[in-house]
Amino acid sequence: MQRDGALQSYDENVLCKAKARFDKMSEAEKVELERNIIAGLPGGEGSYTRDTIRKTIQQFIDLGTEGFREHLFAFLREIIPVAASVNAKMCIHPDDPPFSLFGLPRVVSTASDARALLDACPSPANGLTMCAGSYGARGDNNLVQMVNDFGPSIYFVHLRNVIREADGSFYESDHLDGDNDMVGLVEALLIEEKRRNASADHYLKIPMRPDHGHLMDDELNQEGVKPGYSYAGRMKGLAELRGVIHTMNTIVNR
Repeated sequence: MQRDGALQSYDENVLCKAKARFDKMSEAEKVELERNIIAGLPGGEGSYTRDTIRKTIQQFIDLGTEGFREHLFAFLREIIPVAASVNAKMCIHPDDPPFSLFGLPRVVSTASDARALLDACPSPANGLTMCAGSYGARGDNNLVQMVNDFGPSIYFVHLRNVIREADGSFYESDHLDGDNDMVGLVEALLIEEKRRNASADHYLKIPMRPDHGHLMDDELNQEGVKPGYSYAGRMKGLAELRGVIHTMNTIVNR
Protein backbone atom coordinates (compact mmCIF):
# COMPACT_ATOMS: atom_id res chain seq x y z
CA MET A 1 0.00 0.00 0.00
CA GLN A 2 3.05 2.27 0.00
CA ARG A 3 2.98 2.32 -3.81
CA ASP A 4 1.97 5.67 -5.29
CA GLY A 5 -1.74 5.64 -6.04
CA ALA A 6 -2.33 2.30 -4.32
CA LEU A 7 -5.17 3.62 -2.16
CA GLN A 8 -7.12 4.50 -5.31
CA SER A 9 -6.86 0.93 -6.61
CA TYR A 10 -9.10 -0.64 -3.97
CA ASP A 11 -12.38 0.19 -2.27
CA GLU A 12 -12.60 0.79 1.47
CA ASN A 13 -14.06 -2.65 2.21
CA VAL A 14 -11.12 -4.44 0.58
CA LEU A 15 -8.62 -2.21 2.36
CA CYS A 16 -10.18 -2.92 5.75
CA LYS A 17 -10.19 -6.68 5.16
CA ALA A 18 -6.59 -6.62 3.96
CA LYS A 19 -5.41 -4.64 6.98
CA ALA A 20 -7.23 -6.91 9.42
CA ARG A 21 -5.67 -10.00 7.86
CA PHE A 22 -2.20 -8.47 7.61
CA ASP A 23 -2.23 -7.36 11.26
CA LYS A 24 -2.86 -10.96 12.35
CA MET A 25 0.02 -12.42 10.32
CA SER A 26 3.34 -13.39 11.84
CA GLU A 27 6.57 -11.92 10.48
CA ALA A 28 7.34 -15.24 8.78
CA GLU A 29 3.93 -15.22 7.10
CA LYS A 30 4.45 -11.66 5.91
CA VAL A 31 7.82 -12.58 4.38
CA GLU A 32 6.26 -15.58 2.64
CA LEU A 33 3.39 -13.45 1.31
CA GLU A 34 5.82 -10.87 -0.03
CA ARG A 35 7.94 -13.54 -1.71
CA ASN A 36 4.88 -15.14 -3.33
CA ILE A 37 3.62 -11.79 -4.64
CA ILE A 38 6.98 -10.88 -6.17
CA ALA A 39 7.32 -14.34 -7.75
CA GLY A 40 3.99 -13.86 -9.54
CA LEU A 41 4.78 -10.47 -11.05
CA PRO A 42 6.27 -9.95 -14.54
CA GLY A 43 9.97 -10.68 -14.39
CA GLY A 44 9.70 -11.81 -10.77
CA GLU A 45 12.44 -14.40 -11.06
CA GLY A 46 13.53 -14.07 -7.44
CA SER A 47 16.10 -11.28 -7.51
CA TYR A 48 13.70 -8.46 -6.60
CA THR A 49 13.32 -6.90 -3.19
CA ARG A 50 10.38 -4.85 -1.94
CA ASP A 51 12.07 -1.62 -3.06
CA THR A 52 13.29 -2.81 -6.45
CA ILE A 53 9.99 -4.44 -7.42
CA ARG A 54 8.19 -1.20 -6.50
CA LYS A 55 10.51 0.73 -8.84
CA THR A 56 9.99 -1.80 -11.63
CA ILE A 57 6.20 -1.65 -11.24
CA GLN A 58 6.37 2.14 -11.44
CA GLN A 59 8.21 1.93 -14.77
CA PHE A 60 5.26 0.03 -16.25
CA ILE A 61 2.77 2.43 -14.69
CA ASP A 62 4.65 5.39 -16.15
CA LEU A 63 4.60 3.71 -19.56
CA GLY A 64 0.81 3.37 -19.33
CA THR A 65 -1.57 1.04 -21.11
CA GLU A 66 -1.28 2.60 -24.56
CA GLY A 67 2.49 2.95 -24.26
CA PHE A 68 2.79 -0.67 -23.22
CA ARG A 69 0.52 -1.75 -26.07
CA GLU A 70 2.53 0.18 -28.65
CA HIS A 71 5.78 -1.34 -27.37
CA LEU A 72 4.25 -4.79 -27.84
CA PHE A 73 3.06 -3.95 -31.35
CA ALA A 74 6.49 -2.54 -32.26
CA PHE A 75 8.07 -5.79 -31.07
CA LEU A 76 5.66 -7.83 -33.18
CA ARG A 77 6.34 -5.76 -36.29
CA GLU A 78 10.01 -6.68 -35.95
CA ILE A 79 9.72 -10.41 -35.20
CA ILE A 80 6.61 -11.55 -37.08
CA PRO A 81 8.12 -11.11 -40.58
CA VAL A 82 11.12 -13.17 -39.48
CA ALA A 83 8.85 -15.86 -38.02
CA ALA A 84 6.81 -15.92 -41.23
CA SER A 85 9.95 -16.34 -43.31
CA VAL A 86 10.65 -19.69 -41.61
CA ASN A 87 6.98 -20.70 -41.28
CA ALA A 88 7.03 -20.34 -37.48
CA LYS A 89 3.84 -19.56 -35.58
CA MET A 90 3.95 -17.09 -32.70
CA CYS A 91 1.14 -17.32 -30.15
CA ILE A 92 0.91 -14.76 -27.37
CA HIS A 93 -0.32 -15.76 -23.91
CA PRO A 94 -2.99 -13.46 -22.44
CA ASP A 95 -2.43 -11.35 -19.34
CA ASP A 96 -2.63 -13.48 -16.22
CA PRO A 97 -4.78 -12.35 -14.56
CA PRO A 98 -6.62 -10.38 -17.25
CA PHE A 99 -7.07 -7.31 -15.06
CA SER A 100 -4.69 -4.88 -13.43
CA LEU A 101 -2.74 -5.72 -10.28
CA PHE A 102 -0.65 -3.12 -8.47
CA GLY A 103 -1.50 -0.61 -11.18
CA LEU A 104 0.21 -2.66 -13.93
CA PRO A 105 -1.22 -2.07 -17.42
CA ARG A 106 -2.96 -4.92 -19.22
CA VAL A 107 -3.02 -5.22 -23.02
CA VAL A 108 -4.01 -8.85 -23.85
CA SER A 109 -7.02 -9.42 -21.60
CA THR A 110 -10.14 -9.26 -23.78
CA ALA A 111 -11.43 -10.16 -27.22
CA SER A 112 -10.94 -6.55 -28.33
CA ASP A 113 -7.32 -6.70 -27.14
CA ALA A 114 -6.77 -9.88 -29.15
CA ARG A 115 -8.31 -8.30 -32.24
CA ALA A 116 -6.13 -5.19 -31.91
CA LEU A 117 -3.02 -7.35 -31.61
CA LEU A 118 -3.82 -9.38 -34.70
CA ASP A 119 -4.72 -6.25 -36.67
CA ALA A 120 -1.48 -4.52 -35.62
CA CYS A 121 0.60 -7.01 -37.59
CA PRO A 122 -1.54 -9.09 -39.96
CA SER A 123 0.23 -12.35 -40.72
CA PRO A 124 -0.38 -16.10 -40.39
CA ALA A 125 2.65 -16.05 -38.06
CA ASN A 126 0.95 -13.69 -35.60
CA GLY A 127 -1.30 -15.80 -33.43
CA LEU A 128 -2.87 -16.42 -30.04
CA THR A 129 -2.68 -18.84 -27.16
CA MET A 130 -6.19 -19.61 -25.96
CA CYS A 131 -5.57 -19.87 -22.22
CA ALA A 132 -9.01 -20.72 -20.87
CA GLY A 133 -7.90 -20.02 -17.32
CA SER A 134 -6.58 -16.54 -18.03
CA TYR A 135 -9.22 -15.28 -20.45
CA GLY A 136 -11.88 -17.12 -18.45
CA ALA A 137 -11.05 -15.27 -15.23
CA ARG A 138 -13.11 -12.44 -16.72
CA GLY A 139 -16.82 -13.10 -16.91
CA ASP A 140 -17.16 -10.82 -19.94
CA ASN A 141 -14.93 -13.06 -22.07
CA ASN A 142 -16.96 -15.62 -24.02
CA LEU A 143 -14.34 -18.29 -24.73
CA VAL A 144 -16.38 -20.26 -27.26
CA GLN A 145 -17.15 -17.08 -29.20
CA MET A 146 -13.48 -16.11 -29.09
CA VAL A 147 -12.53 -19.44 -30.67
CA ASN A 148 -15.20 -18.92 -33.32
CA ASP A 149 -13.89 -15.40 -34.02
CA PHE A 150 -10.14 -16.06 -33.84
CA GLY A 151 -9.95 -19.78 -34.65
CA PRO A 152 -7.53 -19.55 -37.61
CA SER A 153 -5.09 -17.57 -35.42
CA ILE A 154 -5.14 -19.92 -32.40
CA TYR A 155 -2.00 -22.07 -32.31
CA PHE A 156 -1.85 -23.26 -28.70
CA VAL A 157 -4.42 -24.01 -25.99
CA HIS A 158 -4.35 -24.17 -22.19
CA LEU A 159 -7.47 -25.97 -20.99
CA ARG A 160 -7.65 -25.07 -17.31
CA ASN A 161 -10.74 -23.91 -15.49
CA VAL A 162 -11.59 -21.35 -12.84
CA ILE A 163 -14.45 -20.35 -10.56
CA ARG A 164 -15.13 -16.63 -10.46
CA GLU A 165 -16.31 -14.95 -7.27
CA ALA A 166 -18.64 -11.98 -6.88
CA ASP A 167 -15.83 -9.58 -5.90
CA GLY A 168 -13.92 -10.23 -9.13
CA SER A 169 -11.42 -12.68 -7.66
CA PHE A 170 -11.16 -16.28 -8.83
CA TYR A 171 -9.56 -19.60 -8.01
CA GLU A 172 -8.61 -22.61 -10.08
CA SER A 173 -11.11 -25.44 -10.11
CA ASP A 174 -11.14 -28.99 -11.42
CA HIS A 175 -10.77 -28.98 -15.19
CA LEU A 176 -14.38 -29.94 -15.91
CA ASP A 177 -15.95 -28.22 -12.91
CA GLY A 178 -15.75 -24.45 -13.22
CA ASP A 179 -17.33 -21.39 -14.77
CA ASN A 180 -15.78 -21.96 -18.20
CA ASP A 181 -17.71 -24.10 -20.69
CA MET A 182 -14.92 -26.61 -21.24
CA VAL A 183 -17.01 -28.98 -23.35
CA GLY A 184 -18.19 -26.15 -25.61
CA LEU A 185 -14.64 -24.83 -25.85
CA VAL A 186 -13.26 -28.22 -26.88
CA GLU A 187 -16.02 -28.58 -29.46
CA ALA A 188 -15.23 -25.18 -30.98
CA LEU A 189 -11.52 -26.02 -31.17
CA LEU A 190 -12.22 -29.38 -32.84
CA ILE A 191 -14.47 -27.66 -35.38
CA GLU A 192 -11.59 -25.27 -36.14
CA GLU A 193 -9.22 -28.22 -36.62
CA LYS A 194 -11.75 -29.85 -38.94
CA ARG A 195 -11.99 -26.62 -40.95
CA ARG A 196 -8.22 -26.50 -41.28
CA ASN A 197 -8.07 -30.11 -42.37
CA ALA A 198 -10.63 -29.47 -45.12
CA SER A 199 -8.98 -26.28 -46.35
CA ALA A 200 -6.20 -25.87 -48.86
CA ASP A 201 -3.95 -24.54 -46.12
CA HIS A 202 -1.37 -26.73 -44.43
CA TYR A 203 -3.20 -28.68 -41.72
CA LEU A 204 -1.95 -27.56 -38.32
CA LYS A 205 -3.24 -29.34 -35.24
CA ILE A 206 -3.71 -27.21 -32.13
CA PRO A 207 -1.45 -28.42 -29.31
CA MET A 208 -3.13 -28.59 -25.91
CA ARG A 209 -1.99 -28.87 -22.32
CA PRO A 210 -4.10 -29.17 -19.17
CA ASP A 211 -1.85 -26.44 -17.79
CA HIS A 212 -2.30 -26.46 -14.02
CA GLY A 213 -3.50 -29.14 -11.61
CA HIS A 214 -4.25 -29.50 -7.92
CA LEU A 215 -1.82 -31.08 -5.47
CA MET A 216 -2.89 -34.65 -4.72
CA ASP A 217 -1.88 -37.64 -2.59
CA ASP A 218 1.83 -37.82 -1.72
CA GLU A 219 2.57 -34.53 -3.46
CA LEU A 220 0.55 -32.66 -0.81
CA ASN A 221 3.44 -32.92 1.62
CA GLN A 222 6.31 -33.34 -0.80
CA GLU A 223 9.10 -30.78 -0.73
CA GLY A 224 9.80 -28.86 -3.92
CA VAL A 225 6.46 -29.41 -5.66
CA LYS A 226 5.19 -26.12 -7.05
CA PRO A 227 1.46 -25.53 -6.55
CA GLY A 228 -0.30 -25.84 -9.88
CA TYR A 229 2.45 -27.95 -11.43
CA SER A 230 2.00 -31.27 -9.69
CA TYR A 231 2.36 -34.45 -11.72
CA ALA A 232 -0.73 -36.29 -10.45
CA GLY A 233 -3.03 -33.26 -10.58
CA ARG A 234 -2.11 -32.44 -14.15
CA MET A 235 -2.40 -36.07 -15.26
CA LYS A 236 -5.88 -36.18 -13.72
CA GLY A 237 -6.85 -33.06 -15.64
CA LEU A 238 -5.31 -34.39 -18.84
CA ALA A 239 -7.24 -37.67 -18.54
CA GLU A 240 -10.52 -35.83 -18.05
CA LEU A 241 -9.86 -33.54 -21.00
CA ARG A 242 -8.85 -36.43 -23.25
CA GLY A 243 -12.19 -38.05 -22.48
CA VAL A 244 -14.02 -34.89 -23.53
CA ILE A 245 -11.87 -34.51 -26.65
CA HIS A 246 -12.43 -38.14 -27.70
CA THR A 247 -16.20 -37.86 -27.21
CA MET A 248 -16.56 -34.50 -28.94
CA ASN A 249 -14.26 -35.56 -31.77
CA THR A 250 -16.64 -38.41 -32.53
CA ILE A 251 -19.57 -36.01 -32.65
CA VAL A 252 -17.81 -33.29 -34.67
CA ASN A 253 -16.51 -35.74 -37.30
CA ARG A 254 -19.70 -37.69 -37.90
